[in-house]
Amino acid sequence: MPPRTVAHRSALRHAALVAAAAGAAVAPAAARADSVVIRNATVYPRPGQRLDGATIVIRDGVVAAVGRDVKAPAGARVIDATGKVVTAGFVEPYSTVGLVEVPAVRETVEGRHPNEALPDDDEIHAAYRVTDGYNPASVAIPIARTGGITSVVAVPRGGLVAGASAWMSLADAVTVDAVTVRPVAALHAQLGEGALGVARGSRGVAVERLRELLDDAAAYGRNRRAYERNQSRAFTAERLDLEALQPVLRGRTRLVIVADRASDILAAVALAREYKLSIAIAGGAEAWRVADQLAAARVPVILDPTANLPASFDRIYVRDDAPKLLRDAGVAVALSTLGDAAGARTLRQLCGIAVSFGMAWDDALAAVTTVPAAIYGEAGGARRGTIERGAAADLVVWSGDPFELSTRAEHVFIGGVDQSLRTRQTRLLERYRTL
Repeated sequence: MPPRTVAHRSALRHAALVAAAAGAAVAPAAARADSVVIRNATVYPRPGQRLDGATIVIRDGVVAAVGRDVKAPAGARVIDATGKVVTAGFVEPYSTVGLVEVPAVRETVEGRHPNEALPDDDEIHAAYRVTDGYNPASVAIPIARTGGITSVVAVPRGGLVAGASAWMSLADAVTVDAVTVRPVAALHAQLGEGALGVARGSRGVAVERLRELLDDAAAYGRNRRAYERNQSRAFTAERLDLEALQPVLRGRTRLVIVADRASDILAAVALAREYKLSIAIAGGAEAWRVADQLAAARVPVILDPTANLPASFDRIYVRDDAPKLLRDAGVAVALSTLGDAAGARTLRQLCGIAVSFGMAWDDALAAVTTVPAAIYGEAGGARRGTIERGAAADLVVWSGDPFELSTRAEHVFIGGVDQSLRTRQTRLLERYRTL
């Protein structure tokens, strides 16, 4: 490697370490969830519902009350939100926040298979969990919060089966456990162009390998005792990987399949039908072409509305109004930056772009709140993605329409705690504003 390249990579490594240290150094101690009242706000309890001049009461980390005639409890902190908009906190449904610091420096990239420095012919990583490598002190987390994002689904990538994603809160915290909402949100696989490297260059082989893996996992699940006694046939995956696939085969854990080309998407739908799987499509550049089939199979799609160029042979028929076309056909749509850790804060701008190309405003709000919650199983229980009584108090007070570029998040509550909106960048600005 030329000296110049070594120096460049060394500088990047140093920058990543300094950034991480700076982020960790300024992380406050765990905050307490006090009683808070937000009054005179325009509130969207859930997409399609609007309350003008409404009051929200937050107590013990949850929404205690919301409505026009709600009284403020004595002693609560009061925020006057006259002229402001309040929505549920946004969810980035396909993210690498907490997993990637500097994409060009492999030491700061977690959850990518295979690592180019470690040759890896094993394309199955079903047992891998991102919580084992997630960094709650990542400098990307406070930046994402400034975009109104209160949760991310941190996803692994690469291989045929990349492993398990996790629903992670973006609250200030020191430990992974403190921010883990759902340690296994879904299992992730890929077909199409991304799988060609592990499928001998054939799309059909990728589907064949995935089918073989599911067959093996089913056989293992039927007779674990024979496997332990070494009395079963050879399987394509290790025991932990076969074990991790059991909830997927039972329909308890969703399988999210990366696919862009229409034919690959239909292959994923056929696979789900054959094995009775609950799936979602991520990427979905050509999903609009098979929208009716996706709607009939009740398969949601996670896509980036700005990925609108025919950048590969898998994306020849991509178009700007894909979110609208999918919603018109009855497909549940979630919007995402699709793994851009540094750009996660722009999620609300993606919503605005989707609206500008015909997606209904309420559908765009659902695409970053209730739809991700439904895809990853957070619609029940604490009911994340809504501002309703009993829901987790993950919400944002906006200066105006959250999808407008000039709007900013003035308060971001996670678990009822008003989070800091200072980032490493704002601290640098404060430090060097006056030289």
